[in-house]
Amino acid sequence: MAFEGLSEKLQGIFKKLKGKGILSERDIDEAMREIRLALLEADVNFKVVKDFVARVREKALGTEIHASLNPGQQVIKIVSDELASLMGGTNSKLTFSPSGFTVLMMVGLQGTGKTTTCGKLAIHLTKNGKESMLCACDVYRPAAIDQLEIVGEGAGVPVYTDRESRDPVKIAEAAIKEARRLGKNVLIIDTAGRLQIDEALMEELRDLKRAIRPHEILLVVDSLMGQDAVSSAEGFNEALGVDGIIMTKLDGDSRGGAALSTKSVTGKPIKFIGVGEKLDALEPFHPERMVSRILGMGDVMSLIEKLEEDYEEEQAAELERKLRKMEFTLEDFLEQMAQIKKMGGLASIMGLMPGMGAGKITDDQVAEGELEFVRMEAVMRSMTRAERKNPSILNASRRKRIAAGSGQPVSQVNNLVKRYDEARKMMKSFMKPGSKMRLPGGFM
Repeated sequence: MAFEGLSEKLQGIFKKLKGKGILSERDIDEAMREIRLALLEADVNFKVVKDFVARVREKALGTEIHASLNPGQQVIKIVSDELASLMGGTNSKLTFSPSGFTVLMMVGLQGTGKTTTCGKLAIHLTKNGKESMLCACDVYRPAAIDQLEIVGEGAGVPVYTDRESRDPVKIAEAAIKEARRLGKNVLIIDTAGRLQIDEALMEELRDLKRAIRPHEILLVVDSLMGQDAVSSAEGFNEALGVDGIIMTKLDGDSRGGAALSTKSVTGKPIKFIGVGEKLDALEPFHPERMVSRILGMGDVMSLIEKLEEDYEEEQAAELERKLRKMEFTLEDFLEQMAQIKKMGGLASIMGLMPGMGAGKITDDQVAEGELEFVRMEAVMRSMTRAERKNPSILNASRRKRIAAGSGQPVSQVNNLVKRYDEARKMMKSFMKPGSKMRLPGGFM
């Protein structure tokens, strides 16, 4: 994941600060030097780093200590606030036309994931009650139209194409008419890219902008490009004027410098981030939540939203009823495992939990946890429904049959049943009369 190196270094710096009851000017200067180095190693723009450290130092030396915070905690709060401000401060939402029909123009260099992001954005809009259509205006790249059609099919939205035309303006104008005719309220236009910015590309995009007057121009940049991504964003903005940025591949091994630099350099907000290859792996960008992840505090709000998005209210209510009445079975346990898969697996969830950030849990530990899930699922699927609903009937012969059917040793079957029994005992201790439970997600 992006920011892992920066996250680990900042948490190490803050650990030393929190251990000091009093901070001298020398302590603060030493911390600022280490923060400066950490940011530069994360590939943050040099000028951005210089200004950031200067602001933090000034506030750290000049601020009054909050009554509930020790000096070290106060510095951490200042850094946290300034990092959030650096990335825009608050979530920047899409602008929709008051007339009810919105045109979004997607621009960017080749290889940034622009075409796939069109589909991801369409899915996001569908989840938020919008009816969208995609339009293929890249008339140069081989198979670009085919790719967008595949993406549109995966996203469940129609795609407007015209394989005979080489004029992006005419294609876009025709797509607008078709989208209106079909009753769609958002048209997402996939434009041509280049390996690098050139005047011919910009002139074509400017012609398209003048003709269709998009409500927003969204620039797609690849976070793995580091400061090259920032330079690209600056170039597009100066030549075209963009309204927001979508940063892709933040689930990869980028150092995070592009995300931390782009807003300061271009003045344009990051509106979405790509966090995976699947078409549903697009998240609205919340600077304060990203800072929380970087500083190892987790991202509880995003976790709750993820749980609520993927977990039906009726399912949650039924699960709570079963837990309260101690009716939770291995059948329910299996459903919960499917729910976690749907949300992206253990790694996706654990990355949002406080204390589970970079340096707290290794890839090997996540992999082992995922493997254990596979083993448990194999065992449960080898049971009959009656056995999952009433594990007390699992005698020795049944367990031997289940082990053979799942390809696991009998000890794995015994281990699963033991965990289930322990979980029931634990839940029973929590289910006191009058206790309240909030279950936005599953048992696990």
